[in-house]
Amino acid sequence: MDDWNKTPEGEENTEGFAGDGLQENDARSESYGAWEEDGFTRDEAGEAEPFYGPSVDDDYTVDTNPSHQADEDDFVIGKGFRLEEEPAAPRPRTQAGGNGKKKKKKRKGCLGSIIWILVILIIAGGLATGIIMAGSDLLGIGKNEICQVEIEKGSSTQQIAETLKEAGAIRFPTLFRLYSKLKGNDGTYQYGVYEFNTEIGYSGIMDLLQTEGAQAEMAEVRIPEMASIDQIAALLEESGVCSKSNFMTAMQSGTFKESFVGDIPVEKVHYRLEGYLFPDTYKFIKDDSVEGATRAIQQMLNRMDEMFTNDMREQAIEMGSNMHNILTMASIVEMEASGHPDEMPNVAAVFYNRLSWDEPKLLGSSPTAEYPYGDGRYDTNITEGLPPGPLCSPSLDAIKAALNPTEGFTATYFVTDSDMQFYYNNSLDAHNKTIADLKAKGKWIG
Repeated sequence: MDDWNKTPEGEENTEGFAGDGLQENDARSESYGAWEEDGFTRDEAGEAEPFYGPSVDDDYTVDTNPSHQADEDDFVIGKGFRLEEEPAAPRPRTQAGGNGKKKKKKRKGCLGSIIWILVILIIAGGLATGIIMAGSDLLGIGKNEICQVEIEKGSSTQQIAETLKEAGAIRFPTLFRLYSKLKGNDGTYQYGVYEFNTEIGYSGIMDLLQTEGAQAEMAEVRIPEMASIDQIAALLEESGVCSKSNFMTAMQSGTFKESFVGDIPVEKVHYRLEGYLFPDTYKFIKDDSVEGATRAIQQMLNRMDEMFTNDMREQAIEMGSNMHNILTMASIVEMEASGHPDEMPNVAAVFYNRLSWDEPKLLGSSPTAEYPYGDGRYDTNITEGLPPGPLCSPSLDAIKAALNPTEGFTATYFVTDSDMQFYYNNSLDAHNKTIADLKAKGKWIG
């Protein structure tokens, strides 16, 4: 231990070090000057100097004896001192549950991973579903319908694929084209009329199309809006598609794929499919048989199924109605406002208002009195509420009007003049006055 705590005269400093009760020492005072209470010494001239203790430059003896043991009173570095640890910095506060910022980041990372996994699963599920659907269509799995198509002369594979899709034979025209190329059948198909069961799949259809189809005679027939079953039967007979009797047999008792056919209240209506054969222009095969008539009817039902969409059927249900009642109302609107689609929503609103007023719920539609069947059940001038079923084939505009009558339209009467201008009134008195005015002007059509 170094004997650096000796005075210059070699005397041991037993008074301790600064801070441990250091007292005056004569020898120290003589050597370093007077020790004052302010911690400074004074030289002979009286100048104040700070007291630092012995310097390393001072001439004093250093004990180099390693065996020297410190006495109890020796000054030892660190003796009488205690190091106190600084208090640890407080940990950052965390939210309830012990979730710090890092955990939040981790949670966000986990959430992002979950979302990506879900997206991948959805995409994979969609691809798997698409593959299954395409495979089922290609192989004809779950299909069992008789399909009739006409392939026109000079048709390309792409045109043939689209024709097959329109006929309901396939669902994926692009897949049919690719499969045709894969099998080397592209450009080998023959024109003509073909009839087959869709269960034969793409391969069966391709094999069939490579043989010459029947060169059946076709007839183009336009079914007009507001046409009745009797009128449609007459049109098909005149066009050579089928006889009226075969048509009536197929219409009343034939089997058809559309589910809505099974919902028709056949015990109440006169003709089962009245109002369900959509008005449009069709190409029918001339085949005077019940089977031929069934095919022709199926084409018209297919068209109705396309035009009266699932969304429209759901809308009817939300209105507290159904497809049958909407077609019934649409047929009345068609007979009252055919050719005037802008007036159809107003006309529909008038009839709906009459169904909900306090008066006897008579629609009072004059054309309904002209329906020749039903023993008055279809005559809305004597029978309250809607008739048992449609009275004709309504147009798409009439169907939409029956689904979307003019909102807030309060009229309960209307009449048209000779120019087919519509007049609406909220009371019978106002309605009768309008009729009187039209008669006076020579525009009343009675």
